[in-house]
Amino acid sequence: MMSKRIAVLGTGAIGSCVGADLTRAGHNVSLVDQWPAHVEAMKAKGLTITFPGGEFNVPVQAFHLCDVNPRRHQFDIVFLTVKSYDTPWMVHFIKPCLKPDGVLVSLQNSLNDEWIAPIIGYRRDIACAMELSAEMYEPGQVKRNTDRSHTWFALGELHGRITPRLEEISQILSVVGKTQITPNIWGAKWTKLSVNSMSQALSGILGMLEGEMVQDPKILEFCIGLGRECLQVGAALGYSVEPIFGLKPEEFMGTSDEALKKHLITLLGHIGKAARNSTLQDLMKGRPCEVDFMNGLVVKKGQEARVSTPLNEAVTSLTKRIEQGVLKPDRSNLRILEERIARAN
Repeated sequence: MMSKRIAVLGTGAIGSCVGADLTRAGHNVSLVDQWPAHVEAMKAKGLTITFPGGEFNVPVQAFHLCDVNPRRHQFDIVFLTVKSYDTPWMVHFIKPCLKPDGVLVSLQNSLNDEWIAPIIGYRRDIACAMELSAEMYEPGQVKRNTDRSHTWFALGELHGRITPRLEEISQILSVVGKTQITPNIWGAKWTKLSVNSMSQALSGILGMLEGEMVQDPKILEFCIGLGRECLQVGAALGYSVEPIFGLKPEEFMGTSDEALKKHLITLLGHIGKAARNSTLQDLMKGRPCEVDFMNGLVVKKGQEARVSTPLNEAVTSLTKRIEQGVLKPDRSNLRILEERIARAN
């Protein structure tokens, strides 16, 4: 297993955590990124990861995109950890470096396998739903919010069968967090999309931490409404909801609203009250966020399924206005959301 050549493509906060743990475990890992200062910092000083209760530094093999050459770099496994909007061109970029029997595993938000598989082939794509919270504001320095006991990966073949390579990758990722194999990976990914749709963009719009949002009954109700729309779209498209974050089926009993709240509270319990999610981080940094691949995707899929998604439409639209600099993240934006939804109704 240790002889496998592994690449982590996109070493932001999530990719850096994965690459650091795999490297510490003795795997042959190449960390590839497009941020020059971060790559140079990793080359010079390795990666420093702080997490609840500790900190460690590990020397890593770091590469700029321009350093990666298909003649010298052939990988058995590629863990893709870039933003969803960078997925297609990054998959095209790494495709020549993926061995004929190699696999790519998307450790990302959204349903990226829908556009990954057509590029590299369905047989070389393994899907994953995951929980790992981390933040990065300086090159080579990562704040990991979920320790290994609260980090979770569900892995699955697109066809739903359990295969030896699936078990091998599950074992490899077990040094990063808890792993499980599921025959319903599409259901798991849709459930994760529902949870992301509840809180990711809304946190950015309101400029609030997710832990703060759920303490406000009005905001929590709005979160549940966003997730409810996503589940309704998923049901219309034939997705079977799957318990995630390590929850057991019996913990998933009750109404769909209760299940959504259970998942959201479980997630926030794992990442901690002071964690900033990726959308809030992106908006703080003035970067594009992934709203088109979370709430925006719910809207798009809802249109296909002829299911109304007014809450997700409003959240997507308002997030774009913040990206464009028309608005700033602020709690008062909740009123704008409510007014927009009232007009739509």
